[in-house]
Amino acid sequence: MDIRIRASFLPYDDPEASLAFYRDVLGFEVRGDVGSGRMRWITLGPAGRTGVSVVLRPVGDDPELLLATPGLDAVFERLQARAEVIQEPIEQPYGVKDCAFLDPAGNMIRVQELR
Repeated sequence: MDIRIRASFLPYDDPEASLAFYRDVLGFEVRGDVGSGRMRWITLGPAGRTGVSVVLRPVGDDPELLLATPGLDAVFERLQARAEVIQEPIEQPYGVKDCAFLDPAGNMIRVQELR
């Protein structure tokens, strides 16, 4: 089973300060910026390297880990008996098939298969 971390979600209090740190200090490139004001989800990653991203999001959103695998259905079959299912596999309109579980601490684990 090939599962890899695709994104890590980090909360922010000030989106502009967080954006400036990751972009200007660490040199990450902005891959997406959705929303406005204090309700933005900003996706960044190391310049020139795809595959893993950091998603900055407003404080108060539930913790989430985003994983990717080429075999989503097999992963779902294995995990559904061992974790609480939040969402069964579904084709999303934005080009992925995904499902979601809760870990023992109540954190959401979302697993995606890129299309």
